[in-house]
Amino acid sequence: MDQLKREAMWQQKVGESEVRCLLCPHACLLGVGETGLCRSRQNQQGILIAVNYGQSIGAAFDPIEKKPLYHFRPGSQIISLGPNSCNLSCFFCQNFSSSQQRCPTHYLSPEALAGLVRDNCRDSALQVAFTYTEPFTWYEYIHDFAQVAADIDIVLVTNGFINPDPLKEILPFVKAMNIDLKSIKAEFYQRHCGGNLETVKQSIRMSYEAGTHIELTNLIIPGLNSSEAELLELAEFVASIDPDIPLHLSAYHPAYKSSIPATKGAAVLRACELAASRLSYVYAGNIYSTEYQATRCPNCSQTLISASRAPLNITADGTCSACHHPIFGVFNV
Repeated sequence: MDQLKREAMWQQKVGESEVRCLLCPHACLLGVGETGLCRSRQNQQGILIAVNYGQSIGAAFDPIEKKPLYHFRPGSQIISLGPNSCNLSCFFCQNFSSSQQRCPTHYLSPEALAGLVRDNCRDSALQVAFTYTEPFTWYEYIHDFAQVAADIDIVLVTNGFINPDPLKEILPFVKAMNIDLKSIKAEFYQRHCGGNLETVKQSIRMSYEAGTHIELTNLIIPGLNSSEAELLELAEFVASIDPDIPLHLSAYHPAYKSSIPATKGAAVLRACELAASRLSYVYAGNIYSTEYQATRCPNCSQTLISASRAPLNITADGTCSACHHPIFGVFNV
């Protein structure tokens, strides 16, 4: 397949030559030659083309915990890759050089990616993570990969900013997701990200209800989404879906267009304390601390996975070895 001519799956013809992209809520209306906000889809002679198809910014062999996913096959390895595109415009983007700006890429066909995964994951589960930037802007590539590699589990690390119909169609092929819930305030998404909160909340609910393993990440930015009231509201939203959904609270560092000082470790730990009053599994990220790293049974408090992420006391059927309480997650390789 010519990687430059993969027709986009979600589009609508408008008039004689315009085309509307239906993948995400931006609904970009494009004239001939114009490219959408995500830079991944272009109107070529009245047809929407996925111009970033298979163009990867790189590939790596990572611990699954790096995604971060702490309740999905802990201790396993995963192949990671991603596109040079994103459909949000966060001024504080921590990966701006590959999501907000053009950077070198190389083409990897779905078949070649499948071979790469099979060759490198022989001693663990066959799994691949579409990550680094926004995987949903690689929608056709992920869809096509799923068709040629049914034996390989797909993981997405995503902002969740996608329309419900495309999400519904791709979810049966997705084994696990980490979804970035940037704030529980609609204004935050509108002012700072160029998106909307309700779409992300909808994606979280839909993914959970579809049976996809999900974990959530929130980047704590001082003065923007860091108030105790907001953190509690965010945790309560997650708990309204399932209090066992793991929540990763991470420290922000100044990047891209932001000069806001970095989040202090103490603030992350306080946020974890607040969230843990509502949720079973809360983790601290991007700070030097052993607190809120281990996984403990919410019923008997036994340490199930150590702070080094070594599995200890979870049975083969995913229960606590001490009290047999069911533990949220996927633990079979």
